[in-house]
Amino acid sequence: MNLISWNVNGIRAALKSGHFESLVESHAPDVLCLQETKARPEQVTLDCLNGYHATWNCAEKAGYSGTAIFSKTEPLSSHLGIGADEHDKEGRVVTAEFRDFFLVNVYTPNSQRELVRLPYRQQWNAAFLNYVTTLEQTKPVIFCGDLNVAHTEIDLANPKSNRKNAGFSDEERADFDKIVSSGYADSFRAFTQDPGHYSWWTYRNDARERNIGWRLDYWIVSQALMPKVKASTIMTEVFGSDHCPVRLELKRGVH
Repeated sequence: MNLISWNVNGIRAALKSGHFESLVESHAPDVLCLQETKARPEQVTLDCLNGYHATWNCAEKAGYSGTAIFSKTEPLSSHLGIGADEHDKEGRVVTAEFRDFFLVNVYTPNSQRELVRLPYRQQWNAAFLNYVTTLEQTKPVIFCGDLNVAHTEIDLANPKSNRKNAGFSDEERADFDKIVSSGYADSFRAFTQDPGHYSWWTYRNDARERNIGWRLDYWIVSQALMPKVKASTIMTEVFGSDHCPVRLELKRGVH
């Protein structure tokens, strides 16, 4: 089972670039999770995803945030948000239930400059973790997306100068520690322990060409399912956004 997650930073822009169709045609993912769609389904034509089952969660604010899951197999069920009104207005979470696991696609709020949104972000982190651990009581959970945090110093190019910046604050990193201690694995780090692997680069100063980036995009897997994970990779060869996609491959027999 081939699963791909991508913060497209606007699905309409990604389509216009041509890179979106190329990704779908080249990799034919069984499941495709998108973040920051910034559009409603009626605003886009996705011929390359004909035959896929689609579940969108759009923000109340037009052109903002948004998530979507496309799958070749129809989910047993789907759910929008995490069941908390104060967190579900921005279209940041969509869940699809499959036979062997729940798949949760998430676009975590950014703490913003000078960490002005950090208090809200911490509330969000706690509520989201509670949501997935509640699902875990029924069956294993896989969640993916732009988590807007670089967990450790090897997950960004310049850790010292970013210590108190959004995405690398002590508080955000501590909340990621709570995910791991709750029985989930950062699947990429189960296969690759060395530095220099990033999934987001600012558009400024040729950062992508120089690989001055951050690893903000993840496949987080319930420990119960980790023996079924065959590979977890970052698709740096794919352009079309300031993020590149990340891929999870599950062994045959997992659906």
